[in-house]
Amino acid sequence: MAEQATSPIKALNATAHGNVKIKTGLNLESTAKQQILPLIVHEFAKAGSAMPVIFIKPNAESEEYQPAGLLGLKPEENLFYAGDKWQGDYLPAVVTHHPFAMVPTPGEESRLQMLINESSDQYNEEEGDALFEDGKETEYLTKRKESLGNYFNSMHVTREFTKVLAEKELLIEQTLSVDINGEKVQLNGLFLVDEKKLNEMPDEEYLELRKRGFLAPIYAHLGSLHQVNRLAKIRAAQ
Repeated sequence: MAEQATSPIKALNATAHGNVKIKTGLNLESTAKQQILPLIVHEFAKAGSAMPVIFIKPNAESEEYQPAGLLGLKPEENLFYAGDKWQGDYLPAVVTHHPFAMVPTPGEESRLQMLINESSDQYNEEEGDALFEDGKETEYLTKRKESLGNYFNSMHVTREFTKVLAEKELLIEQTLSVDINGEKVQLNGLFLVDEKKLNEMPDEEYLELRKRGFLAPIYAHLGSLHQVNRLAKIRAAQ
């Protein structure tokens, strides 16, 4: 019987990772073939000034949606990554947290658990920021943990946001067409807020969105859609 591959994603602890250091810098190379990167709702305004903010359905059978930044006009294309550098005006926060992640602890969903990707190029024992000293967390690790905790909480708000949009049937599947030097490129499988339906909502429902702080990200998303033209210009220049 074939052996199962061991996942490089491990729960962080002082015993197993007492000597681990994280090289400074960002793991940008991993984004080279990412056409989209997930976003949290708190990023919409900044991300929308640089790239289209769209919604996707990770699972076609589910009614759950994921906000994302659109980075390319075809699969495995990231127009913001070139020459081993990020060329865009905004870098989605998910990239900055690598090689760490935060998830609920199995069996104790109210507690969060920090994970580390042992296959990351930043993971080593020779150079960079130490995670532990004498078995205790370093200031570097404490700050990374706080940042991840804030991101995890924002993910929860984001799920609530997309859930409300789905319940109110404000997300509709649309195809975006782009002209690149006379070539027509179509982007399928994207979900956008139906602005017409938004404007026709009963006052009480619209007010509910405002009270929950959801109007600002909705309009940041809608305003970001013209950034598709920026992607077209980058592609044409390349």
